[in-house]
Amino acid sequence: MSSAKQFKPLNVALLTFSDKRDQSNDTTGAKLQQAIEAEGHEVVYRKVCEHNKHLIRAAVCSLIADDEVQVILTNGGTGFALDNVTQAAIAPLLEQRIDGFGELFRHLSYQDIGSSSLQSRAFAGITNKTLVACVPGSGGAAMLAWEKLLKPQMDARQGPCNFVGHLV
Repeated sequence: MSSAKQFKPLNVALLTFSDKRDQSNDTTGAKLQQAIEAEGHEVVYRKVCEHNKHLIRAAVCSLIADDEVQVILTNGGTGFALDNVTQAAIAPLLEQRIDGFGELFRHLSYQDIGSSSLQSRAFAGITNKTLVACVPGSGGAAMLAWEKLLKPQMDARQGPCNFVGHLV
C-alpha cells in the first residue's frame, strides 16, 4: 500500500469586502477564483459584501457552519482605513489563529512594497474545521497570499505539513 499523499480538492467560499465593487467589477475575486479552480479546488460560493462589521460577521458565520465549505478566503478590508473592519468582524470567530500567516505575508509583501507592508492586517485561523484566510483586496497582494501561502498549504501533498488534515 502506498503512503504517498493524494491531492484532495477543497470547497472554497470566496468573499470580497468592498463598498466600491460588485460581482461585475470584482477583479480580485475573479483572479482568485480562477487561480483556486486552476489548482483543482472548487469555489462553491462567491459574494461581494460591503464594509459592515455585522454583515461580514453574519456572512462568515453562515459559511463556517456550512459543512460543505472547508475554506473561506476573504479579500479586502485588512488595511488601516477606518472602514476596514474585516479583522474586528472575523478574528473573534476563530478557534485557533495561525499567527505565522500574517507574519509571513507581511515578510513577503515587504520584498515588493517595503515598509508599507506594516499596514497589512492579513490574518488566518481555523474554526469548525474551516480555514479562514483574510487577505488584502489589492489584486497583487491577494495573489501573493494565494501563490506563496495558501496554494501550497491547501495541497495535501505539501510537506512536512499542510492545512488539509485540519479541514477534512
